[in-house]
Amino acid sequence: MVDSRIQQAIAAGSVPSDITAEYLGESRDRPSIIGIVFVTALTFLVVVTRLISRSFIVQRIGIDDVLAAVSLALLICFVGLSIELIKLGSGRHFAFIEYVLDVPTVLRTQVLDFVAHILYTTALLLCRISGLAFYYRVCGLHNNFLIAIKVVFCILVAGFLPQIFLLIFHCKPVTGYWPYGWEPVAPRYTCLQWGIVYSVNSSVSLLCDLLLFGIPIAMLRTLEMSRKRKIQLAGILLPGVAVIAISIARLVLVILGQWETDESWSYDPMLGVEASEIGATLIALSVPGAKPLFDKIVFKKDDSQTSGASHYGRKTSSFRSRGTALSNLRFQTNSQHSILGSEQEEGQKYGAETSAMAGSRHGEGGDGIYVQVDFDIKEARVNTTTPSLNSR
Repeated sequence: MVDSRIQQAIAAGSVPSDITAEYLGESRDRPSIIGIVFVTALTFLVVVTRLISRSFIVQRIGIDDVLAAVSLALLICFVGLSIELIKLGSGRHFAFIEYVLDVPTVLRTQVLDFVAHILYTTALLLCRISGLAFYYRVCGLHNNFLIAIKVVFCILVAGFLPQIFLLIFHCKPVTGYWPYGWEPVAPRYTCLQWGIVYSVNSSVSLLCDLLLFGIPIAMLRTLEMSRKRKIQLAGILLPGVAVIAISIARLVLVILGQWETDESWSYDPMLGVEASEIGATLIALSVPGAKPLFDKIVFKKDDSQTSGASHYGRKTSSFRSRGTALSNLRFQTNSQHSILGSEQEEGQKYGAETSAMAGSRHGEGGDGIYVQVDFDIKEARVNTTTPSLNSR
Protein backbone atom coordinates (compact mmCIF):
# COMPACT_ATOMS: atom_id res chain seq x y z
CA MET A 1 0.00 0.00 0.00
CA VAL A 2 1.36 3.40 -1.05
CA ASP A 3 1.99 5.88 1.77
CA SER A 4 -0.73 8.54 1.77
CA ARG A 5 1.94 11.22 2.09
CA ILE A 6 3.37 10.10 -1.25
CA GLN A 7 -0.02 10.27 -2.95
CA GLN A 8 -0.61 13.76 -1.58
CA ALA A 9 2.82 14.97 -2.71
CA ILE A 10 2.32 13.58 -6.23
CA ALA A 11 -1.16 15.10 -6.43
CA ALA A 12 0.25 18.47 -5.34
CA GLY A 13 2.91 18.33 -8.06
CA SER A 14 5.80 18.35 -5.58
CA VAL A 15 7.41 15.20 -6.98
CA PRO A 16 9.38 15.33 -10.29
CA SER A 17 7.87 13.21 -13.06
CA ASP A 18 10.89 10.90 -13.28
CA ILE A 19 10.45 9.71 -9.68
CA THR A 20 7.82 6.99 -9.28
CA ALA A 21 5.52 6.32 -6.35
CA GLU A 22 6.99 2.82 -6.10
CA TYR A 23 10.48 4.23 -5.62
CA LEU A 24 9.30 6.68 -2.99
CA GLY A 25 7.43 3.89 -1.23
CA GLU A 26 10.50 1.68 -0.80
CA SER A 27 11.27 1.26 2.88
CA ARG A 28 13.46 -0.66 5.31
CA ASP A 29 11.59 0.71 8.30
CA ARG A 30 9.94 -2.50 9.52
CA PRO A 31 13.05 -4.76 9.65
CA SER A 32 15.05 -1.92 11.20
CA ILE A 33 12.50 -1.42 13.99
CA ILE A 34 12.28 -5.18 14.62
CA GLY A 35 16.06 -5.44 14.85
CA ILE A 36 16.35 -2.46 17.19
CA VAL A 37 13.60 -3.76 19.49
CA PHE A 38 15.15 -7.25 19.57
CA VAL A 39 18.60 -5.93 20.51
CA THR A 40 17.10 -3.69 23.19
CA ALA A 41 15.04 -6.52 24.69
CA LEU A 42 18.06 -8.84 24.77
CA THR A 43 20.19 -6.14 26.37
CA PHE A 44 17.50 -5.44 28.95
CA LEU A 45 17.31 -9.15 29.83
CA VAL A 46 21.08 -9.52 30.25
CA VAL A 47 21.57 -6.32 32.26
CA VAL A 48 18.62 -7.07 34.55
CA THR A 49 20.00 -10.58 35.07
CA ARG A 50 23.32 -9.01 35.99
CA LEU A 51 21.70 -6.65 38.49
CA ILE A 52 19.69 -9.46 40.08
CA SER A 53 22.81 -11.61 40.29
CA ARG A 54 24.85 -8.83 41.87
CA SER A 55 22.05 -7.91 44.29
CA PHE A 56 20.95 -11.34 45.50
CA ILE A 57 23.75 -13.80 44.69
CA VAL A 58 26.91 -11.74 45.11
CA GLN A 59 25.00 -9.36 47.41
CA ARG A 60 27.01 -6.32 46.45
CA ILE A 61 26.25 -3.58 43.91
CA GLY A 62 29.25 -1.74 42.50
CA ILE A 63 29.64 1.50 40.59
CA ASP A 64 29.95 -0.54 37.39
CA ASP A 65 26.48 -1.99 37.99
CA VAL A 66 24.99 1.45 38.59
CA LEU A 67 26.58 2.82 35.41
CA ALA A 68 25.30 -0.17 33.45
CA ALA A 69 21.76 0.51 34.70
CA VAL A 70 22.00 4.19 33.71
CA SER A 71 23.38 3.21 30.30
CA LEU A 72 20.43 0.85 29.81
CA ALA A 73 18.02 3.71 30.60
CA LEU A 74 19.77 5.93 28.03
CA LEU A 75 19.64 3.10 25.48
CA ILE A 76 15.87 2.83 25.95
CA CYS A 77 15.52 6.59 25.41
CA PHE A 78 17.72 6.41 22.31
CA VAL A 79 15.68 3.53 20.92
CA GLY A 80 12.44 5.45 21.45
CA LEU A 81 13.80 8.41 19.47
CA SER A 82 15.19 6.08 16.79
CA ILE A 83 11.82 4.43 16.23
CA GLU A 84 10.16 7.84 16.00
CA LEU A 85 12.77 8.98 13.45
CA ILE A 86 12.19 5.86 11.39
CA LYS A 87 8.41 6.30 11.44
CA LEU A 88 8.76 9.93 10.35
CA GLY A 89 10.69 8.79 7.27
CA SER A 90 14.30 9.66 8.07
CA GLY A 91 15.50 6.37 6.63
CA ARG A 92 13.63 6.56 3.32
CA HIS A 93 15.17 7.54 -0.01
CA PHE A 94 16.44 11.11 0.01
CA ALA A 95 13.85 11.99 -2.63
CA PHE A 96 11.14 11.07 -0.11
CA ILE A 97 12.60 13.51 2.42
CA GLU A 98 13.05 16.28 -0.14
CA TYR A 99 9.77 16.01 -2.05
CA VAL A 100 7.29 14.25 0.24
CA LEU A 101 8.00 15.40 3.79
CA ASP A 102 7.00 18.94 4.69
CA VAL A 103 9.63 21.31 6.06
CA PRO A 104 8.41 21.24 9.71
CA THR A 105 8.66 17.44 9.70
CA VAL A 106 12.16 17.54 8.21
CA LEU A 107 13.28 20.04 10.84
CA ARG A 108 11.71 17.92 13.56
CA THR A 109 13.66 14.86 12.41
CA GLN A 110 16.87 16.89 12.53
CA VAL A 111 16.25 17.95 16.13
CA LEU A 112 15.34 14.40 17.15
CA ASP A 113 18.50 13.11 15.47
CA PHE A 114 20.52 15.74 17.35
CA VAL A 115 19.08 14.70 20.73
CA ALA A 116 19.30 10.99 19.94
CA HIS A 117 23.00 11.15 19.17
CA ILE A 118 23.80 13.09 22.31
CA LEU A 119 22.09 10.25 24.21
CA TYR A 120 23.93 7.68 22.10
CA THR A 121 27.34 9.24 22.75
CA THR A 122 26.68 9.62 26.48
CA ALA A 123 25.37 6.05 26.80
CA LEU A 124 28.50 4.67 25.15
CA LEU A 125 30.74 6.66 27.49
CA LEU A 126 28.91 5.35 30.57
CA CYS A 127 29.03 1.79 29.20
CA ARG A 128 32.77 2.02 28.75
CA ILE A 129 33.40 3.55 32.16
CA SER A 130 31.27 0.75 33.62
CA GLY A 131 33.59 -1.70 31.89
CA LEU A 132 36.66 0.00 33.32
CA ALA A 133 35.11 -0.10 36.80
CA PHE A 134 34.54 -3.83 36.35
CA TYR A 135 38.14 -4.40 35.26
CA TYR A 136 39.33 -2.33 38.21
CA ARG A 137 37.27 -4.43 40.59
CA VAL A 138 38.73 -7.62 39.14
CA CYS A 139 42.42 -6.75 38.89
CA GLY A 140 42.83 -3.22 40.20
CA LEU A 141 45.66 -4.19 42.58
CA HIS A 142 47.87 -5.19 39.68
CA ASN A 143 49.90 -2.01 39.23
CA ASN A 144 50.31 -2.32 35.47
CA PHE A 145 46.63 -2.94 34.88
CA LEU A 146 45.72 -0.17 37.29
CA ILE A 147 47.82 2.29 35.29
CA ALA A 148 46.32 1.01 32.02
CA ILE A 149 42.78 1.40 33.35
CA LYS A 150 43.47 4.98 34.44
CA VAL A 151 45.05 5.85 31.08
CA VAL A 152 42.12 4.36 29.16
CA PHE A 153 39.69 6.26 31.39
CA CYS A 154 41.44 9.54 30.57
CA ILE A 155 41.35 8.70 26.86
CA LEU A 156 37.63 7.85 27.01
CA VAL A 157 36.81 11.18 28.65
CA ALA A 158 39.16 13.06 26.33
CA GLY A 159 37.48 11.38 23.34
CA PHE A 160 33.99 12.11 24.62
CA LEU A 161 34.58 15.87 24.86
CA PRO A 162 35.24 16.50 21.13
CA GLN A 163 32.44 14.09 20.24
CA ILE A 164 29.86 15.96 22.30
CA PHE A 165 31.20 19.41 21.37
CA LEU A 166 31.08 18.57 17.65
CA LEU A 167 27.45 17.55 18.06
CA ILE A 168 26.42 20.59 20.07
CA PHE A 169 28.40 23.17 18.09
CA HIS A 170 27.98 21.70 14.60
CA CYS A 171 26.29 24.91 13.45
CA LYS A 172 26.88 28.58 14.05
CA PRO A 173 24.76 29.86 15.73
CA VAL A 174 24.10 26.78 17.86
CA THR A 175 21.01 24.84 16.81
CA GLY A 176 19.53 21.37 16.81
CA TYR A 177 18.86 21.68 13.07
CA TRP A 178 21.12 20.21 10.45
CA PRO A 179 19.80 21.96 7.31
CA TYR A 180 20.10 20.16 3.98
CA GLY A 181 20.27 23.45 2.12
CA TRP A 182 16.82 23.70 0.58
CA GLU A 183 14.93 24.49 3.80
CA PRO A 184 13.99 28.16 4.41
CA VAL A 185 16.08 28.19 7.62
CA ALA A 186 19.27 27.06 5.88
CA PRO A 187 20.69 30.57 5.14
CA ARG A 188 20.66 31.40 8.86
CA TYR A 189 23.29 28.81 9.75
CA THR A 190 26.83 27.89 8.83
CA CYS A 191 27.19 24.19 9.57
CA LEU A 192 29.73 21.41 9.41
CA GLN A 193 28.82 18.52 7.15
CA TRP A 194 26.82 15.82 8.91
CA GLY A 195 29.11 13.12 7.55
CA ILE A 196 32.28 14.86 8.72
CA VAL A 197 31.03 15.16 12.30
CA TYR A 198 29.71 11.61 12.45
CA SER A 199 32.80 10.14 10.77
CA VAL A 200 35.06 11.80 13.34
CA ASN A 201 32.82 10.64 16.18
CA SER A 202 32.68 7.10 14.80
CA SER A 203 36.47 6.97 14.46
CA VAL A 204 36.94 8.12 18.05
CA SER A 205 34.35 5.58 19.18
CA LEU A 206 36.18 2.78 17.37
CA LEU A 207 39.46 3.77 19.04
CA CYS A 208 37.77 3.74 22.46
CA ASP A 209 36.36 0.26 21.83
CA LEU A 210 39.78 -1.03 20.79
CA LEU A 211 41.30 0.29 24.02
CA LEU A 212 38.46 -0.89 26.27
CA PHE A 213 38.28 -4.43 24.95
CA GLY A 214 42.04 -4.67 24.64
CA ILE A 215 42.26 -4.88 28.45
CA PRO A 216 40.74 -8.39 28.78
CA ILE A 217 42.95 -9.54 25.91
CA ALA A 218 45.97 -8.32 27.88
CA MET A 219 44.60 -10.07 30.97
CA LEU A 220 44.37 -13.37 29.10
CA ARG A 221 47.91 -13.02 27.77
CA THR A 222 49.17 -12.45 31.33
CA LEU A 223 47.34 -15.39 32.90
CA GLU A 224 49.12 -18.66 33.60
CA MET A 225 46.64 -21.44 32.89
CA SER A 226 45.98 -24.22 30.42
CA ARG A 227 44.86 -23.42 26.90
CA LYS A 228 41.48 -25.02 27.60
CA ARG A 229 40.82 -22.76 30.60
CA LYS A 230 41.96 -19.72 28.66
CA ILE A 231 39.44 -20.57 25.95
CA GLN A 232 36.70 -20.94 28.57
CA LEU A 233 37.64 -17.61 30.14
CA ALA A 234 37.86 -15.91 26.75
CA GLY A 235 34.27 -16.95 26.08
CA ILE A 236 33.21 -14.87 29.08
CA LEU A 237 35.61 -11.92 28.85
CA LEU A 238 35.84 -11.40 25.08
CA PRO A 239 32.32 -10.96 23.65
CA GLY A 240 33.35 -7.31 23.36
CA VAL A 241 35.29 -8.15 20.22
CA ALA A 242 31.91 -8.10 18.45
CA VAL A 243 31.49 -4.47 19.53
CA ILE A 244 34.60 -3.54 17.55
CA ALA A 245 33.06 -5.07 14.41
CA ILE A 246 29.86 -3.10 15.06
CA SER A 247 31.86 0.13 15.44
CA ILE A 248 33.51 -0.50 12.08
CA ALA A 249 30.10 -1.15 10.50
CA ARG A 250 28.79 2.16 11.86
CA LEU A 251 31.76 4.04 10.42
CA VAL A 252 31.09 2.48 7.00
CA LEU A 253 27.39 3.41 7.14
CA VAL A 254 28.19 6.99 8.16
CA ILE A 255 30.54 7.33 5.19
CA LEU A 256 27.86 5.94 2.88
CA GLY A 257 25.28 8.27 4.39
CA GLN A 258 27.33 11.37 3.65
CA TRP A 259 28.96 10.68 0.31
CA GLU A 260 26.35 8.65 -1.55
CA THR A 261 23.74 10.45 -3.64
CA ASP A 262 20.90 8.73 -1.81
CA GLU A 263 22.35 9.77 1.53
CA SER A 264 19.40 8.94 3.78
CA TRP A 265 18.93 5.34 2.59
CA SER A 266 21.57 4.02 5.00
CA TYR A 267 20.10 5.89 7.98
CA ASP A 268 17.79 3.10 9.20
CA PRO A 269 20.60 0.50 9.26
CA MET A 270 22.85 3.04 10.98
CA LEU A 271 20.32 3.49 13.79
CA GLY A 272 20.13 -0.27 14.12
CA VAL A 273 23.92 -0.53 14.30
CA GLU A 274 24.10 2.25 16.90
CA ALA A 275 21.51 0.54 19.11
CA SER A 276 23.45 -2.71 18.65
CA GLU A 277 26.71 -1.00 19.60
CA ILE A 278 25.33 0.19 22.93
CA GLY A 279 23.52 -3.11 23.49
CA ALA A 280 26.50 -5.29 22.60
CA THR A 281 28.77 -3.24 24.86
CA LEU A 282 26.37 -3.65 27.78
CA ILE A 283 25.92 -7.36 27.09
CA ALA A 284 29.67 -7.97 26.79
CA LEU A 285 30.33 -6.21 30.09
CA SER A 286 27.35 -7.82 31.86
CA VAL A 287 28.06 -11.47 31.05
CA PRO A 288 30.54 -11.98 33.95
CA GLY A 289 28.17 -10.28 36.39
CA ALA A 290 25.20 -12.35 35.23
CA LYS A 291 27.10 -15.63 35.43
CA PRO A 292 26.47 -16.42 39.14
CA LEU A 293 22.69 -16.30 38.65
CA PHE A 294 22.99 -18.29 35.43
CA ASP A 295 25.05 -20.94 37.26
CA LYS A 296 22.50 -21.10 40.07
CA ILE A 297 19.45 -21.47 37.82
CA VAL A 298 20.80 -23.43 34.84
CA PHE A 299 23.50 -25.57 36.47
CA LYS A 300 21.63 -25.82 39.80
CA LYS A 301 24.68 -24.80 41.80
CA ASP A 302 23.96 -24.00 45.43
CA ASP A 303 25.16 -20.86 47.21
CA SER A 304 28.45 -22.49 48.17
CA GLN A 305 29.28 -22.85 44.49
CA THR A 306 28.39 -19.31 43.49
CA SER A 307 29.91 -16.02 44.48
CA GLY A 308 27.64 -14.98 47.31
CA ALA A 309 29.02 -12.43 49.73
CA SER A 310 28.19 -14.68 52.66
CA HIS A 311 30.60 -17.37 51.49
CA TYR A 312 33.89 -15.52 51.52
CA GLY A 313 36.47 -17.20 53.65
CA ARG A 314 35.76 -20.79 52.71
CA LYS A 315 38.61 -23.23 52.63
CA THR A 316 41.06 -23.26 49.76
CA SER A 317 40.01 -26.76 48.74
CA SER A 318 36.44 -25.68 48.10
CA PHE A 319 37.63 -23.11 45.59
CA ARG A 320 39.76 -25.69 43.82
CA SER A 321 37.02 -28.27 43.58
CA ARG A 322 34.09 -26.01 42.82
CA GLY A 323 35.63 -23.32 40.66
CA THR A 324 34.16 -22.35 37.36
CA ALA A 325 36.09 -21.26 34.30
CA LEU A 326 36.61 -17.92 36.03
CA SER A 327 37.60 -19.24 39.39
CA ASN A 328 41.36 -19.73 39.24
CA LEU A 329 43.29 -16.96 37.53
CA ARG A 330 47.03 -16.84 38.15
CA PHE A 331 48.96 -13.88 36.78
CA GLN A 332 52.60 -14.10 35.80
CA THR A 333 54.69 -12.14 38.29
CA ASN A 334 58.12 -12.18 39.87
CA SER A 335 56.97 -10.23 42.89
CA GLN A 336 57.15 -11.77 46.34
CA HIS A 337 53.61 -10.56 46.92
CA SER A 338 50.46 -11.56 45.12
CA ILE A 339 49.75 -9.51 42.05
CA LEU A 340 46.36 -8.91 43.60
CA GLY A 341 47.85 -7.51 46.79
CA SER A 342 48.55 -8.62 50.31
CA GLU A 343 45.98 -9.68 52.86
CA GLN A 344 45.92 -6.22 54.38
CA GLU A 345 45.60 -4.55 50.98
CA GLU A 346 42.76 -6.83 50.05
CA GLY A 347 40.86 -5.98 53.21
CA GLN A 348 41.31 -2.27 52.69
CA LYS A 349 40.51 -2.44 48.99
CA TYR A 350 37.41 -4.56 48.90
CA GLY A 351 36.27 -4.94 52.49
CA ALA A 352 33.74 -7.74 52.75
CA GLU A 353 34.18 -8.62 49.12
CA THR A 354 37.67 -10.09 49.49
CA SER A 355 39.30 -12.79 51.57
CA ALA A 356 42.96 -13.76 51.89
CA MET A 357 43.73 -17.36 52.75
CA ALA A 358 46.69 -19.66 52.75
CA GLY A 359 46.87 -23.40 52.24
CA SER A 360 49.26 -25.89 53.75
CA ARG A 361 52.69 -26.32 52.22
CA HIS A 362 52.29 -30.10 52.36
CA GLY A 363 50.00 -30.34 49.35
CA GLU A 364 51.10 -27.49 47.08
CA GLY A 365 53.87 -25.70 48.86
CA GLY A 366 52.42 -22.30 47.96
CA ASP A 367 50.41 -19.50 49.44
CA GLY A 368 47.28 -18.23 47.78
CA ILE A 369 45.21 -15.09 47.72
CA TYR A 370 41.63 -15.44 46.64
CA VAL A 371 39.51 -12.51 45.53
CA GLN A 372 35.84 -13.15 45.05
CA VAL A 373 33.84 -10.58 43.14
CA ASP A 374 31.53 -12.05 40.53
CA PHE A 375 33.98 -14.91 40.45
CA ASP A 376 37.15 -15.97 42.28
CA ILE A 377 40.67 -14.96 41.32
CA LYS A 378 43.64 -16.92 42.63
CA GLU A 379 47.27 -15.91 42.87
CA ALA A 380 49.55 -18.78 43.75
CA ARG A 381 53.29 -18.55 44.36
CA VAL A 382 55.41 -21.63 44.93
CA ASN A 383 57.69 -21.03 47.87
CA THR A 384 58.36 -23.87 50.27
CA THR A 385 60.42 -21.79 52.68
CA THR A 386 58.00 -18.91 53.36
CA PRO A 387 55.53 -19.50 56.22
CA SER A 388 51.86 -19.40 55.40
CA LEU A 389 49.63 -16.41 56.10
CA ASN A 390 47.93 -18.39 58.82
CA SER A 391 51.19 -18.61 60.79
CA ARG A 392 51.82 -14.84 60.78
